[in-house]
Amino acid sequence: MTSVLISGAGIAGPALAYWLRRHGFEPTVVERAPGLRAGGQAVDVRGVALEVVDRMGLAAPLREARTRMRGMSVLDGDGTELMRSTETARSSGRLDSPDVEVLREDLVELLYARTRDDVEYRFGDSVSELTQTGAGVEVRFETGERRGFDLVVGADGLHSTVRRLAFGPEQPYVHHLGMYVAVFTTENLLELDNWQVWFQDPASGVGGAVMSARDNTQLRVYLGFGAAPLTYDRRDLDQQRQLLADRLTGLRWEVPRLLKAMWSAPDFYFDQVAQVRMPTWSQGRVSLLGDAGYAPALLSGQGTSLGLVGAYVLAEELGRPGADHLAAFHRYERRMRPFVDVNQALATENPGAGPAEESVERAKNAIVLDA
Repeated sequence: MTSVLISGAGIAGPALAYWLRRHGFEPTVVERAPGLRAGGQAVDVRGVALEVVDRMGLAAPLREARTRMRGMSVLDGDGTELMRSTETARSSGRLDSPDVEVLREDLVELLYARTRDDVEYRFGDSVSELTQTGAGVEVRFETGERRGFDLVVGADGLHSTVRRLAFGPEQPYVHHLGMYVAVFTTENLLELDNWQVWFQDPASGVGGAVMSARDNTQLRVYLGFGAAPLTYDRRDLDQQRQLLADRLTGLRWEVPRLLKAMWSAPDFYFDQVAQVRMPTWSQGRVSLLGDAGYAPALLSGQGTSLGLVGAYVLAEELGRPGADHLAAFHRYERRMRPFVDVNQALATENPGAGPAEESVERAKNAIVLDA
């Protein structure tokens, strides 16, 4: 049985593990965090990705877990309402769309529950060395253990460890799009009722959004600002909180209350808005999946769908009878790259206002699953 190490227990990694098991592989998922990562933004499952989820038997529980937004408001820097809609929401599009918006942690939990009984998960560990041989990949974990695998797949996000070990430093591949964003959870300070509020201060270029979650007991807060690439410690959350607070000092409306809540948020996340663009996603017996190989940036709204579809396609190509991994990786890339290209274009099509609806519709279905 072919063994595959998957780095990353987010969305793409467990999805790949599911499909590899269906094709007779033996997947192992390693995750640096001590357990499933809580928090995070609402994500969208759109177009052809809904078919992937349906084939996993998760269509009904996914829709049960979806957010229940009634609409949105847009405010200026003083909190004056500029517009409101009960037909669409910026985070997900039209509210009557068949697409599904769900909290990231809920989708992660669904995928984990679908795979945990027949997939080995190694939490609290990570890959520290990769040595490719003619017969496989020798992996050294941060715990010191060494194991051999036939293949390794990096599904470990924008700052992928597997990508760094196999392809080198991230600088040539991670393309900054001029923004930084923070996401965190707090109590529903604003008493929103299945509603989201978007705001921007034109003078500073700082903006963000808040949306209610968990039966209106929580807020998911998004705060961002424009900036050239910054230098900071990605593991020092307090440094990142201070950086954000400094950039947002003096903002009006409810921003001071949100910043105060930020300091005690258990799931604070901060990073650049960026795309990953690479000439190839594989190196010998190592391949990349989802954000690790082709992050489209959150501005596209398609990162989750790319990860789900990529997992399906990669497993399908590896699972073809008599498949050679090099040929399988090539076919995976040939099928996925046009889909990736059109979805990455969404993030740069109309910065500030978002991509046109027709562009989103075209992009989310720009691949055929059964090729």
